[in-house]
Amino acid sequence: MKTLSFLLLFIGITAFAPPPEVKLTTTKLASGLSVGVPATFTPLPDDGIAVKYPSPRKPLAVFTNPSGRVDFSVAVRPTTFESMDYAVLLKIYKASIQRLYSKVEFLKEDIRTVKGRDFIYFEFVSTVSDGGRTSQLAPIKKYQTVQYAIQGQQMYVFTFVAPANEQAQWQPTAQAVMNAIALK
Repeated sequence: MKTLSFLLLFIGITAFAPPPEVKLTTTKLASGLSVGVPATFTPLPDDGIAVKYPSPRKPLAVFTNPSGRVDFSVAVRPTTFESMDYAVLLKIYKASIQRLYSKVEFLKEDIRTVKGRDFIYFEFVSTVSDGGRTSQLAPIKKYQTVQYAIQGQQMYVFTFVAPANEQAQWQPTAQAVMNAIALK
């Protein structure tokens, strides 16, 4: 009985312990832009970016975990919007995210401040499914955090993507990465 009581006390105390610290390495990507990248992630080379992210405008940088299943990417695009437009952009980008996927479950959406700079922030689980009647493909579900910031005439897009079934494992890392962005 004493062992059971001790075990229950131990479980009760550790349940309220803070999550383990996420180890990030500060990486400078451009003048005035540095990000925190998980220590185990490596930069994806240009040919790897071209295969994984085929687009006329390749991301500024992509970092991936050892298995290649989890990515953190940074993209830069021209914009005519200004930071005072964030409230409108929040609605526009939310609608855009909803159109990209078959289903989206938003966990968080807001305008928040990180290191003195405002960002548009989304955290969600996306599902892509083949709507064909004869399709036997399983839906693809991803856990994602996306943060947008405007600097001058540029829109910076920071994206962390992991398999949805690994959300509990990667959520603290994704949040730490988004909180480590320094854009001056």
